[in-house]
Amino acid sequence: MKITLVRHTEVDEKYHKKYNGHIDIGLSSRGQTQSQQLGRYFYDKEFDHVYCSDLKRTKDTLAAFRQVKDAVYTQKLREKSWGKHEGLSFDEIIAQNEIEYESFEQWINALGGEPYEEYIERIKMFFFEFLPAQNAENVLIVTHAGVIRVLMALVQGLCLEDAFCIDVPYSAYVVYDTNLGSFSTIKY
Repeated sequence: MKITLVRHTEVDEKYHKKYNGHIDIGLSSRGQTQSQQLGRYFYDKEFDHVYCSDLKRTKDTLAAFRQVKDAVYTQKLREKSWGKHEGLSFDEIIAQNEIEYESFEQWINALGGEPYEEYIERIKMFFFEFLPAQNAENVLIVTHAGVIRVLMALVQGLCLEDAFCIDVPYSAYVVYDTNLGSFSTIKY
């Protein structure tokens, strides 16, 4: 199966480099232009199934695609919830003097919201149990950078810290070929 993973397009600048998680934010004007460009790029592509996170920024990205009419929106493709830290940057969280950064794993676990183990399990179940049961050859997924990075970590055997160093810009996409167990180069 080939899975095309698209990160949502750009959001307003005030949300850049923030732990946005489940905040239901829309796209910037540049993000709207990017979604139109992606929609044109993917116009002639055929997909057996189309899945999208149910958050506004992903739905708004997919809205420009011809394939939007076939979309299934799901919470399973959401970014991790960060609880009370949503919408804050790393520096803003540190300034609260509640959490100190010691290591990547400690930091992720110290932030609120969805427990990281549950987040990873949710992604595993979607990509390694749900999708294979759909008997599809070509799937389109519009989601978030964190979901894409966790999938890359799982498939490539990367630690999460290394996976989260992979640059997945707004409007980037990558194809994961489950038969080869590999990803194409991230494109945008």
